Amino acid sequence: MTLFVQPRLVNEPFSDPGVLLDFRFGNRALLFDLGDLSTLSPREILRISHVFVTHMHMDHFSGFDRLLRLSLYRDRRVHIVGPPGLTDAVEAKLRAYTWNLLDGRSHDLEIAASDWAEGGFITEVVFRARNAFVRENQQPSEARLPLDDPEFKVVAVTLDHGIPCLAFSFQEKIRVNVHKTRLDELRLPVGPWLAEAKRAVRSGAGPATEFMPTKDRKVVLGELLQSQALVCAPGQRVAYATDLAFHSLNITRLCSLACGADQLFIEGGFLQEDRGLAASKKHLTAVQAGEIARLAAVDFAHQMHFSPRYLGREDELRAEFELAFHGRSVARR
Repeated sequence: MTLFVQPRLVNEPFSDPGVLLDFRFGNRALLFDLGDLSTLSPREILRISHVFVTHMHMDHFSGFDRLLRLSLYRDRRVHIVGPPGLTDAVEAKLRAYTWNLLDGRSHDLEIAASDWAEGGFITEVVFRARNAFVRENQQPSEARLPLDDPEFKVVAVTLDHGIPCLAFSFQEKIRVNVHKTRLDELRLPVGPWLAEAKRAVRSGAGPATEFMPTKDRKVVLGELLQSQALVCAPGQRVAYATDLAFHSLNITRLCSLACGADQLFIEGGFLQEDRGLAASKKHLTAVQAGEIARLAAVDFAHQMHFSPRYLGREDELRAEFELAFHGRSVARR
């Protein structure tokens, strides 16, 4: 089964959290959180079209400078979505630099920044290189989701970290897989046309939609679906949550967001023996993170954002998480 996106942690678990969702086909990627990006290549960073920021603590936002530096002398648009205050934070970052070398002839990098709260966008701003990144306020979109693409959507919920902190879920609308045997029976080759056919299915195209697998062969979408050369299934879901207090409202909201996800990336950086310290910092222990992943009935759970106090004790953190995720008790020391 070919996945629509390939998600992976940007850094090792003791470093800044973040997940890159790299599209399997096409020159595109999404990014959850904007901490240290030094492990990503320039090519990977320049594929990022949208960044979804949980909150503006340094370990979740300091990578803005690297994103900006690599994008600056290029004609591209980058969307950044975060909690209330995100647009002001982006403006402050941009105002920290001198832009006297930019003018109307410069490459026109556009940074579209948006504040998201429950129910929709509350502030939208554009910063353009040709305008020396002066703030240009926009009318907030009436969209009900942080991103609603024809092929997928990104959903957000607000969690409590002492401040509003967003959690995100990437949801492919329809998973479309190629059945190679059926394709062979139709004497059709693999090739770029299949990506086009998959996009047509996800966008709801009609059965008479035509494709040209070869220069002298035409096939319609209805034939591909009826023969099961293309097979539809529920879409891929990837959830991401970090920096949240362990209480009932957070648990309920996060479980609703991540319910049944293929993969959940979740913080779990404290041992259970230090659960009081974790609570004071409004973070999860490994046990609490594992319990949430189990309650959400996710297929795979990836633990991240380990506290540096446990350097050399990573195995203990992972063991507590895995025991809780698989429903086995952990000693409550």
